[in-house]
Amino acid sequence: MKSKATLKQIAKELGVSVSTVSKALNDSPEISEPTKLRVQEYAKLKNYKPNVIGLNLKNRSTKTIGVIIPNILNSFFAKVFTGIEKVADERGYKVITCISNESLEKEINALEMLSNGTIDGFLLSISEEAQKLQKFDHFKSIINDGTPIVMFDRIADEVNCDKVIVDDLESAKHATNHLLATGCKRVALFSAIAKLSVAQLRAKGFYKAFEENGLKLDDNLVLVCESAEEFDAKVDDFFSKNKIDAVFALDEHASVTAMKKGIKLGYKIPDELSIIGFADGVWSRRMTPSLSTISQHGPEIGEVATKLLIERLERKEEYAKYKTEIVKTELRQRDSTKKIK
Repeated sequence: MKSKATLKQIAKELGVSVSTVSKALNDSPEISEPTKLRVQEYAKLKNYKPNVIGLNLKNRSTKTIGVIIPNILNSFFAKVFTGIEKVADERGYKVITCISNESLEKEINALEMLSNGTIDGFLLSISEEAQKLQKFDHFKSIINDGTPIVMFDRIADEVNCDKVIVDDLESAKHATNHLLATGCKRVALFSAIAKLSVAQLRAKGFYKAFEENGLKLDDNLVLVCESAEEFDAKVDDFFSKNKIDAVFALDEHASVTAMKKGIKLGYKIPDELSIIGFADGVWSRRMTPSLSTISQHGPEIGEVATKLLIERLERKEEYAKYKTEIVKTELRQRDSTKKIK
């Protein structure tokens, strides 16, 4: 017995989009006659039969949103999820959540599993592996098949979709300016997330602050790593070789580690070592002394992203212009930084 082909298989074999195959099989006037004939003949040859259940699901709203987050243990993503759930509940939508665990393969599998008619659209933050490898075709494929995506925090400029970001560059510049304004002169840049898009923007903000203040940065004071493990392996050597009076950290792990190492080495915080970190998790408030941070307002990001997606779903405008919304951050000064006199 012949195996039954799917729309996706036919599209791949003929080198066209799934949307083109679907329209050709439904005799859409949008598709040229030669392409229609080619698709229809190939579908017949391959014993294609439409999936009636799938069509029914595709033709109606499931009132369900798929959410894919990279790391369930990251307090920032937990906060974003509270915002997503709040708006979804208010608007009568259910939420199905998948965790990519920073894996490209898991991210692709989650997209494929949920895009079979189970959900109306996706809210997601890109996995670390996808950003490292610059692999974004799986997102483009889903969008081309008619399922909208809203990216938040970690985004890809190469993918045309709605996005919600924070002002990473400006907030990093503001935080660095604060350290410089309090009299700090040897400010280190710490990162354990070097390959992420957000880290690169934050680093640009750090460098821009030095440039705009007419200051030269000592390259020896930059400890930029791709993982927490790499950062932990190098941080002791950094402190043994460099005298610093401040740290600007691009992620929570780097900032908390800097605080612990500084205290262990006998630095008086903030008089001898000031620290500002990104993200505003429970560690920041519970540490002694408490850690100054840039709060990304996670719940607000979740709310804005969910509203964007639902707005696109309910307007049903196929070619509506994509939006990028920017959520403002806030520098929360605690005990790890000096006050500006």
